[in-house]
Amino acid sequence: MPTEPISPGGGLGALDPASEPQVRLTAWVRGRVQDVGFRWWTRARALELGLVGSASNLRDGRVEVVAEGGRPACENLLELLRSAGTPGHVTGVTELWSGARGGKVGFVER
Repeated sequence: MPTEPISPGGGLGALDPASEPQVRLTAWVRGRVQDVGFRWWTRARALELGLVGSASNLRDGRVEVVAEGGRPACENLLELLRSAGTPGHVTGVTELWSGARGGKVGFVER
């Protein structure tokens, strides 16, 4: 029985991230998402997917997530941000897609 190759990012992202165009996902997450471990949870999911970027608290109570990598991995992260399994309570996510800018290393909480 054939098995699917595991990506370097832990098996949840694209099969070969180096061969696909890199994108940037910027997502603004609304709800009770500050002081509940949301940024830490987001960082862990992004690293599992092999993404780089950041999760930052905003003054208005939202969390801004900026992630760069392959489109399938970024779409997977977006789906996770919208899922019921997040810390706190997400009431909405707004997304913006653009080309990757590069220059990011790892995934940080701000």
